[in-house]
Amino acid sequence: MPEPDQGFDNLTVLITGASLGVGAACARAFASRGANLVLIARRRDPIEQLAAAIDAPERIMIAPLDVTDHEGFASLLEAASARFGSIDILVNNAGFHRRGPFEQVSPEDLGRMVDVNLKAPVVLTRLCLPYLRSSRRAAVINVASLAGRTPVPGSATYSATKFGLRALGLALAEEMRDSGIKFASVSPGPIDTGFIMDDIDEVTDLTFSQPISTAEEVAEAVVALVDNRRLDQPMPAISGYLTTLSYLFPSLGRALRPMLERKGRRTKARLKAERGEHH
Repeated sequence: MPEPDQGFDNLTVLITGASLGVGAACARAFASRGANLVLIARRRDPIEQLAAAIDAPERIMIAPLDVTDHEGFASLLEAASARFGSIDILVNNAGFHRRGPFEQVSPEDLGRMVDVNLKAPVVLTRLCLPYLRSSRRAAVINVASLAGRTPVPGSATYSATKFGLRALGLALAEEMRDSGIKFASVSPGPIDTGFIMDDIDEVTDLTFSQPISTAEEVAEAVVALVDNRRLDQPMPAISGYLTTLSYLFPSLGRALRPMLERKGRRTKARLKAERGEHH
């Protein structure tokens, strides 16, 4: 693990969607800096394997839990606080995406996206607040998306939930600016994880027009947001400027889309060829 650059000794970090990808990378990043971890995911086996790989059993608690189980989360907070003495940082990372034209996505999947990507972070953040108010270094960091900075056709509901997640962080940062709690969001574009790479044909070409980040890069941004002054960090920065322009000037976004989609198709073809070579 890398040498600690900012210690989190005796601080307790809750990470939703901790079993894979960005969640697992966040767990490793905070663990390398001395944090206590509460690893939350629906399936037990992956978080047990992650905990074993980190190999700091005295600092890790695993919680096989669906983030839509709000009563279960409330009980988990009590147990984690009793074990570690505090709840300091919540990373709202769990996400669900069913891709495709809006009319072709089932009502159940549309509702699941709202429940996991937006309703759960709202409720979980609220449940954490009494604990965070007692922390000397409290933060809520949301893993949003570039899809929450500009509307993405073919991912309408996902885009809507990520817009909402960013708005939650920005609004709470203002509403609770005197609380001592840091609220912020990271908004990455495509990430080299199974979340999109295992479903590459269904991912919009527009998504792959943007530079691809690694899970570790996003995790480092999450860690940095706990203490820096940023409230909303797009990744990479150039994509942040592009999404802002396309949001503020929709006609410009429509004009640029064919070029960006062509670029995305080329990237997808290259990635599929590389994956074919590796497998």
